[in-house]
Amino acid sequence: MGNADTKLHFRKAVIQLTTKTQPVEATDNVFWDQFWAECSIAVQDVFALVPAAEIRAVREESPSNLATLCYKAVERLVQCANSGCPSEKERQIVLNCTRLLTRILPYIFEDADWRGFFWSTIPGADENEARPLAESLLLTIADLLFCPDFTVQSHKKNNPDASEEMRSIDSCEYIWEAGVGFAQSPPLNYIHDLNRTELLKLLLTCFSEAMYLSPLSDSQVLNPWVSFFCSAENRHALPLFTSLLNVVCSYDPVGYGIPYNHLLFSDYREQLVEQALQVLIVTLEHETGSAVTGPDNLFVNYLSRIHREEDLSFVLRGFAQLLNNPLIQTYLPRSTKKIHFHQELLILFWKCCDFNKKFLFFVLKSSDVLEMLVPILFYLNDARADQSRVGLMHIGVFILLLLSGERNFGVRLNKPYTLRVPMDISVFTGTHADLLIVIFHKIITCGHQRLHPLFDCLLTIIVNISPYLKSLSMVAANKLLHLLEAFSMPWYLLSAPQNHNLVFFLLEVFNNIIQYQFDGNFNLVYAIIRKRNVFHQLANLPTDEGSIQKTLQKKKKKSGISRLNSTDVESMESSRPAAPAEPGTLKATLEATPGIDKITEKSQVSEDGTMIALPRSSSPATPPHRGAINGASDTESNSERDHEVQQIPRCSHSVYFSAFSLFHPMLSWKSRLPLQTIMRLLQVLVPQVEKICIDKGLTDESEILRFLQHGTLVGLLPVPHPILIRKYQANSGTAMWFRTYMWGVIYLRNVDPPIWYDTDIRLFEIQRI
Repeated sequence: MGNADTKLHFRKAVIQLTTKTQPVEATDNVFWDQFWAECSIAVQDVFALVPAAEIRAVREESPSNLATLCYKAVERLVQCANSGCPSEKERQIVLNCTRLLTRILPYIFEDADWRGFFWSTIPGADENEARPLAESLLLTIADLLFCPDFTVQSHKKNNPDASEEMRSIDSCEYIWEAGVGFAQSPPLNYIHDLNRTELLKLLLTCFSEAMYLSPLSDSQVLNPWVSFFCSAENRHALPLFTSLLNVVCSYDPVGYGIPYNHLLFSDYREQLVEQALQVLIVTLEHETGSAVTGPDNLFVNYLSRIHREEDLSFVLRGFAQLLNNPLIQTYLPRSTKKIHFHQELLILFWKCCDFNKKFLFFVLKSSDVLEMLVPILFYLNDARADQSRVGLMHIGVFILLLLSGERNFGVRLNKPYTLRVPMDISVFTGTHADLLIVIFHKIITCGHQRLHPLFDCLLTIIVNISPYLKSLSMVAANKLLHLLEAFSMPWYLLSAPQNHNLVFFLLEVFNNIIQYQFDGNFNLVYAIIRKRNVFHQLANLPTDEGSIQKTLQKKKKKSGISRLNSTDVESMESSRPAAPAEPGTLKATLEATPGIDKITEKSQVSEDGTMIALPRSSSPATPPHRGAINGASDTESNSERDHEVQQIPRCSHSVYFSAFSLFHPMLSWKSRLPLQTIMRLLQVLVPQVEKICIDKGLTDESEILRFLQHGTLVGLLPVPHPILIRKYQANSGTAMWFRTYMWGVIYLRNVDPPIWYDTDIRLFEIQRI
């Protein structure tokens, strides 16, 4: 009954505010205290009892009252923080003000005329001493996140003066969890975890002003909320960064391993971990360049300086444990807790690798890099058919592209793959490199059509690792040949101006393996011999208009390439196929990603293993991005512009000829196809294999493989070409993509309460599938 009276009392206060036509004085504490001092209102109730329409009505019709409400709520938070929240009533006031501001702030941000409100000083205050309201709010939130007996355990017993403790507190002694730079693990206190979560939710809402600016806005302008909070003005910056990172990396969702324990007990730490993770990835958004002005981002600075081996190991183990959580197999279905914040984890991992090169090299030199690889491949395979998870596909591929630019990654992939993670892929016995190739093949041939702009990235990753792959399995070798067969179809090559680059990438893969890893790759050599017609057809592609016309007329009579063309029905690791999005699923649109030539820089590997950056050039294998031509943005509809290898659109040949001059450059790139090494291999080995088969009457594949295993091409191949690695390079295009993706994830993951639902977001669109 009491709870119903409380909600009724609060609702009456809201109605009074929305119906008042005259400004209410800031000194009328009796009126304003109705919103936070006289009752305890759950955050869900605040969202239900303060409707969006009424907030907008007050904003338009009684702007002074909305301004005063915000000012008074921040004022009460400051007062409580200064006093140290010694009483239960003050702690409740903090939570009520926090929930109310979380509800109101998005409606401040959606109106351009109101965005400057929090950055103005209070009328009548001393201009030299008064802080803008935003700064007061941010510093108060930081203070409250280290408030003894409210969000951290008090170190002083029976301290009568909580305000003195707040002023003199060294928050580095109150870091929330052991880990980087802090050895003591404080006792768990679920009340503290809940209070921290609510404050972090408000902090994230403050940062979310970025969602209300269009992606066309000046990307060099820093988010003022993040910029101030992560500056030296915030005395808690270091302990808070450390607390957030340690809480995330030390979290163990399985706990003591008791089956179904997550059904018996509420895990308040999980809510805190999710909010900490989201705050971390937002605060670590950092623009670089001479045009950027503003204070140093201390969070980025602290992350970049982590260097102790034990700290790097702690962070990497935390990532690996959490990302592998959905892969944990048990005999009891659903007996272990599954986390759902893997997208935020991947963003944070990306930022760690980007800002801290010591961490990146630690990952690459450690065998734990494979503990990261397997879950990323699992997520890629699982999400490939779901258009609501196109962003997840991109972040996973970008991480692998970043890692593939380093030699150690390719070398590590030679480790045998012995796990049996349930994925609907071909059964094989081989290495982690085989797993990567098999899954990439599945993405290309059976993925959603919106993934077509990623094909360049997927094949670039395989090119980067190919010089180091000691022994591909027969399954992986056949997958690579199937991709070449599909991409080299004349009508596919002619269906878009840049499609031929996929063929260039695959030929580069084969050349790298033949020249640098021939001895162990007899499976691939055998697959090349079996599919030698594909290479002969490439060498004899038509270049005159008449021959092209005949080719396209043949195409007119054919249907599109089937999704599993030239592959047998395969036995699968799991019967659970990748599923498309459920109807009604919400997704956030994404910015188009730049082409592979814009996000990578070519480096040549010298004899001593060092890399030498090469000057940029318009190489035939790195042309302007097809994504921009095809409309790669996720805001586009599923149109016929999306050319796919699995289902190439059937077009009248006259369409092609109306644009014949556009595709006629086949004349120029065909002569640059790097076929010499492969043709020489075929020239030497095909007669030998045919002779053995005739002389010995061989029909058994294993005998031929044994012969190839002991064969050699020393002195018979052309001089080995230099190894070229395409390393990821940060650029403004990917920075904007990451911003829209990150905020899209945060928007969709915060549904209880739905902080930004039904507000005028401009950074992206929310679409229902």
